[in-house]
Amino acid sequence: MERNPMRRQLASLRKSLFDQGYLDEQFMELEQLQDDANPNFVEEVVTLYYRDSARLIVNLDHALERRPLDFSKLDGLMHQFKGSSSSIGAKKVKAESTLFREYCKSGNAEGCMRTFQQLKKEYATLRKKLETYFQLARQIGPMESANRPK
Repeated sequence: MERNPMRRQLASLRKSLFDQGYLDEQFMELEQLQDDANPNFVEEVVTLYYRDSARLIVNLDHALERRPLDFSKLDGLMHQFKGSSSSIGAKKVKAESTLFREYCKSGNAEGCMRTFQQLKKEYATLRKKLETYFQLARQIGPMESANRPK
């Protein structure tokens, strides 16, 4: 009995991540790869994303501190970050990455700085929301957390 409300809460939380524009269809694609043999697949992929992308954020921070800005280097770093973000379906983070790259191409330092701050906020917000989501999914158990679209 206790699991039904938890399942509904998990489904509602998942739906809100899509409705609020935090995740896109790529996240659903990852969910479809999750099965009984690998019940924590999506969480593992997201965990790897946050571990690896943290390094890119540090590198971007350092590159943004250097003067003059090396827009080519910044664009390259953001290209990697955008690819990683796209692979987990991080929609808002990907959108900020795209905007950052546009500012790099036009040589707009202020735009890069402003967009990078917003990107870090979206990145942190998504991380917190996904941590909550996966924590609840773990409480329910692997069978019930395989919440695939029909």
